[in-house]
Amino acid sequence: MSHLNQAWFQLVQDVAAVEAELAKALQTRHGLGLSEFRALQALAVAKNSELRMQDLASHLKLNQSSVSRMVERLERTKLTVRDVCADDKRGVYTVLTDAGRTVLAQSEVTYRTTLEAQLAERSGAFTGLLQPLP
Repeated sequence: MSHLNQAWFQLVQDVAAVEAELAKALQTRHGLGLSEFRALQALAVAKNSELRMQDLASHLKLNQSSVSRMVERLERTKLTVRDVCADDKRGVYTVLTDAGRTVLAQSEVTYRTTLEAQLAERSGAFTGLLQPLP
């Protein structure tokens, strides 16, 4: 395996490990999956805290079906609501609620502290990518 392939493989492994720890911490402390957390983040920074379903799917790199199921879960817990686009009645928006904003603020602390700990644990993991190629 070439140096570049080895470095890439290690990076992928490290990212997967960090994401697994983030997912575990968010689920345990806040009942949120990692994709749900990222959806709340995307909605929080979007204009009017709303995104079309297809834009949310694109942002999260998930298919429409997965996003629809995820948004249904977020709606059941009152973290988001759906709204119909005023200009195009076929367009459906997902809107962050005040409860969603509160949960996001709480879970961002967990996300940040977990991410910091995981990156500190792997502080040398990314140096292989910084070496010049042979």
